[in-house]
Amino acid sequence: MIDGLHKAFESRVRLGIMAVLIVNDWVDHGTLKELLSVTDGNLASHMTALTSTRYVQVRKRFIGSRPNTSYKATVAGTKAFKDHLDAMDQLLKKDLRQ
Repeated sequence: MIDGLHKAFESRVRLGIMAVLIVNDWVDHGTLKELLSVTDGNLASHMTALTSTRYVQVRKRFIGSRPNTSYKATVAGTKAFKDHLDAMDQLLKKDLRQ
């Protein structure tokens, strides 16, 4: 029953990251940090895990003279997350009283 669940999304922070990224194009580090109420280090460690699976793409650039890091869900990440949500939905619908 849980074969469709992705280990990469077991953390509530990673669930939150992916939920934000699949409905937005690019989201900067500060915005994600504020939305999810996490520390810089916590967000960075979860992003490392998601980028290592290639579920999230990172863009580092300067806006004016200030550094800016933004994130975007990849096609593979979007598919994996939607598959994860579908598997959760199937679990929620499972009636064991049959």
